[in-house]
Amino acid sequence: MIGERYVIIVAGGKGTRVGADKPKQFLPIAGKMILQHTLEAFYQWDPSARLVLVLPEAYIELWKRLLDEYGCRIPHQLVKGGETRFHSVREGLRSIPQEAKALVAIHDGVRPFVGKALIDSCFEEAARSGAAVPVVPLVDTIREQMDGSRSRTADRGRFLAVQTPQVFDLDLLRRAYEQPYSGKFTDDASVVEALGVQVAQVSGSRQNIKITTPVDLLIARALLEER
Repeated sequence: MIGERYVIIVAGGKGTRVGADKPKQFLPIAGKMILQHTLEAFYQWDPSARLVLVLPEAYIELWKRLLDEYGCRIPHQLVKGGETRFHSVREGLRSIPQEAKALVAIHDGVRPFVGKALIDSCFEEAARSGAAVPVVPLVDTIREQMDGSRSRTADRGRFLAVQTPQVFDLDLLRRAYEQPYSGKFTDDASVVEALGVQVAQVSGSRQNIKITTPVDLLIARALLEER
């Protein structure tokens, strides 16, 4: 039984697709920053879990000011990120004590609606298999891009949309992030799979949206009003 649980929250987005005047993770919804909602979700799940927040160096002072402005008191360790998401996760891993024996989750800072049941499912599966990711079936028809302007309908039943948190045995994840960076690494599961390790899947949640566009912000506000 692995006792310690870490959550590395990566929040390096610039918010260009949202069209805001500040990075999207700092935008307010219902009186709190998106990133604040995300931290609270994990703190409410398990107050003893160690939260590690990875931010670009350029955002760190802004974050510290906003913590006071919004009264965010969730305990967390702040870590300077790297050039890409891969490098930021690696910096987050380096902040964890070498002697630690733990499960560690990697989560997008702009997924504030992650629920306790989903977090539990990911950690429970990772405790059994060493690696777990949440997935949801695709609902839209999808097309495969061919050459030029040609495309063809693909079987959506063969594909799944991947979410976070993605949870792994810490030693396994450290070995994975010792690999050289590759543009093929689109998430943490892809980094682990590059070692030849199979990643288990659990059922994700439709409410566990990633806030990326103005429409996502409207959906987020509606979800909070419903709550």
